[in-house]
Amino acid sequence: MRKIAALLLFASLSFNSFAVAFAQTPAAAASPERIDAEAYWKIRKEGTERSQAMRTLHYLADVYGPRLTGSPNFKAAADWTVKQMDAWGFQNTHLEPWDFGHPGWLNERLSAHIVSPVKDALVCEALAWTPGTNGAVTGRAYQLVLPERQTKEQLTAFLEGIRGQVRGKIVLVGRHQIVPVTFNPQNKRREDQEVRNQYDPNSPTPAPPFAAPAPSPSPAPNAAAQPTPPAILTPAQAGEQLDQFLLASGVLVRINDAGREHGQIRAFNNRTFDVSKVVPTVVMRNEDYGRISRILADGTPVELEFNIVNRNYPEGRTSYNVVGEIPGSDLKDEVVMLGGHLDSWHAATGATDNAVGCTIMLEAARILRTLGLKPRRTIRVALWSGEEQGLLGSKAYVKEHFGTFEQPKPEYAKFNGYFNVDSGTGRIRGANVFGPPETATVLRQALAPFEDLGVFGAIATTSRRTGGTDSTSFNEAGLPGIGLGQDPIEYGTHTWHTNLDTYERIVESDVRSAAIVVAAAVYHLATRDAMLPRFTKDKMPAPPPTPTPTPTPAPSPAATPR
Repeated sequence: MRKIAALLLFASLSFNSFAVAFAQTPAAAASPERIDAEAYWKIRKEGTERSQAMRTLHYLADVYGPRLTGSPNFKAAADWTVKQMDAWGFQNTHLEPWDFGHPGWLNERLSAHIVSPVKDALVCEALAWTPGTNGAVTGRAYQLVLPERQTKEQLTAFLEGIRGQVRGKIVLVGRHQIVPVTFNPQNKRREDQEVRNQYDPNSPTPAPPFAAPAPSPSPAPNAAAQPTPPAILTPAQAGEQLDQFLLASGVLVRINDAGREHGQIRAFNNRTFDVSKVVPTVVMRNEDYGRISRILADGTPVELEFNIVNRNYPEGRTSYNVVGEIPGSDLKDEVVMLGGHLDSWHAATGATDNAVGCTIMLEAARILRTLGLKPRRTIRVALWSGEEQGLLGSKAYVKEHFGTFEQPKPEYAKFNGYFNVDSGTGRIRGANVFGPPETATVLRQALAPFEDLGVFGAIATTSRRTGGTDSTSFNEAGLPGIGLGQDPIEYGTHTWHTNLDTYERIVESDVRSAAIVVAAAVYHLATRDAMLPRFTKDKMPAPPPTPTPTPTPAPSPAATPR
């Protein structure tokens, strides 16, 4: 308790120091934010002494993970979250449906073994939306390496030449990938000065400008006609042709190399979402794939055994976003939102991606509700599905509720910012917000009292391109999406979309501090007199161009993550 009291005293002193320093800066002339120091102190105390974050994380990851969109696991996690928000006293809690358009899928069981020339267990993950085996199947291993830069006719001829060799086999597709030893691992914490520079509005680290592709040159009007060279297949086209070949040839199982160090596996999905178009498919850890490849290279036959139980769930075609609110008072028609994506990939329990982000947001809202603070604006928590398949849930929500700057719906004018966490377990270091510089100034001042927790500011972005995470769904519509930057810890190197993404990889102190920071920032936006500044009509950045549909075949079953 002495440590907690010291922390709270330090927080109070930090806030007072910030107020004095800010009053002496030129920016103070531009109406400094009125920070509710007492509310901030209460938020720190509740989040430090009575946090429920790890309990929430335990349920989302341990009990209900993995939470693949459309799966019964996801639905169970969503139902539990609604009940928990009800227990905390949230209002208008509900599941909001949207059309996923694909059946749900779940891997229920997977065992893999090498049975000859040695006996050992193998480490694999099933590729989502692929079929299971018909019970335990045993077959010889065959390594298939596609020639590069082939036309359709050339690839057809190559595959026909090996059809008899692959029938009834278990096929390793591709060479064994050499994964070098990492001699200079990434730092788990970012240096404070580096973060200060990034979130310094006078010298932020700029994003590279978007360069539109150059138009294809047109032939000279009087140029002599040249013979058209045979079309080389794209990797996606070659992959589709290979899928058809493996299926037609009676291959028992397809194996892909994970190609990552220390047993990490990233298993995404068959992008057709149609289990009838592919054979049972797994991603095998690089170490096992390499072992089998080397034995085959010796000329020694290898026999493998697989038992894969996968199941489709037609009801998963309807997916859900999870919503709950703390009602506002005099400005209750205006809304401040916070959230993250509840869905995950299926290779682990989805703790760092993104049960922890959902946990932080639920805990932040719980703190505000428990303290009985009275926000003027309504605070709305939204946890998304379909993020891993392309921000689908948040895009559907924004389209349904807000529209766009060019075609707004009535709720558009009442929206006052969406906070998003989706970069793992690391503490929050700053914020990026879509809007004019004044928008970032508001957030920078709201976050300034938390420099002792490693938070160093906010910067504005003008990009309306989606990608990366759900805050950009709001940016695309011209609304202030707020992406919260974090320390990397092991996110990009170990846990992001891998079979290592579990509860054990969470840093509890970071989760607690993040929930405190978010709760305070959300409360500030929900109580200040004015809404966040927005671009005026003449300064609103143009929306990104609508992609032109390209009639190319679906790629082979190895999906690109969000």
